[in-house]
Amino acid sequence: MISGHRNHATYWAFALHRVSGLALALFLPAHFSVLVQAIENEAGFDGFLKWSEQPLVKLAEAGLIVLLALHMTGGIRLLAVEFLPWRDGQKTFVAVTGGLSVAAGLLFLVNAV
Repeated sequence: MISGHRNHATYWAFALHRVSGLALALFLPAHFSVLVQAIENEAGFDGFLKWSEQPLVKLAEAGLIVLLALHMTGGIRLLAVEFLPWRDGQKTFVAVTGGLSVAAGLLFLVNAV
């Protein structure tokens, strides 16, 4: 159960920023592996590109874009909290950054299909 002092939009923005950062950090070794494969093994990379055309992989890529956008907008939100005067509209700012993140993922998904 989540206690009351942690059940608000800014806490969830913090949690999503932390989780998206961890997920992106776990993704990086796989990404670097594919880059090495592109340089060293052209046939293997072509096979990977063919595999990446599957609908489930496209959906996972859209999820990755959402995580990246969440992490970026969450970081911008943190910079705003740290360096700008406090405003009562923090929850609105959280909602806007979340909406932008989901919109980025949906835009990617529409272009991928």
